[in-house]
Amino acid sequence: MQQINRNSESSDVSSKENRQERKRIAIFPGTFDPFTTGHESLVKRGLTLMDEVVIAIGINDSKISFFTLKKRIQMISDLYADNPRVRVESYNTLTVDFATKVGANYILRGIRSVVDFEYEKSIADMNRTISKIETFVLFTEPALTHISSTLVRQLLQYGHDVSEFIPKGLKID
Repeated sequence: MQQINRNSESSDVSSKENRQERKRIAIFPGTFDPFTTGHESLVKRGLTLMDEVVIAIGINDSKISFFTLKKRIQMISDLYADNPRVRVESYNTLTVDFATKVGANYILRGIRSVVDFEYEKSIADMNRTISKIETFVLFTEPALTHISSTLVRQLLQYGHDVSEFIPKGLKID
C-alpha cells in the first residue's frame, strides 16, 4: 500500500507559490546625468538575472546636475517606455531604504575598474549589514569601460556630439 504524504504535497505547492510571488527586483541607483550606453548595458544584462529593474535616480544636492531631475526621469522613462520590466523613480533617502520601499531585494551596480570595486565593496558591505539587501555587480563590457556620465557631461558642456556614448533613442534635447 502506497502512503500519500499530504503535508509534503501542500508544502511543495506552497513553496512553489512563494517562489512565484516573490519577484526578483533590483534597483540600479545612480544620478544618471546623463544615462549612458554603459548604464543601458547594465540594465539589459541585469534583466537577464532579475524579473524587474528599477532605475533609481538619487537626488544628490551636493552635485550640480547638467540635466534636471525631471528631465532625467523623462529621458530614461521614454527610453524604456515599451519595457514593463523597467521602472524609473527618484529618491532622496538611503539607497537601502528606497530599495525596501519599492520591494527590491537586490542592488545592481556596475564596475569599470579596481577603484570602482573597492568603493562598491565598502558600500555593499554596509548595505548588507544594515538591511540584509544584497548587492550584485556586473563588470562593464570592455568596449564601454571608458564611458562615464562625468566625461559625457563634459563633452555636452563643450557642445560635442555624444551620440556614440548614449543609448540610441535617448532624447537629450
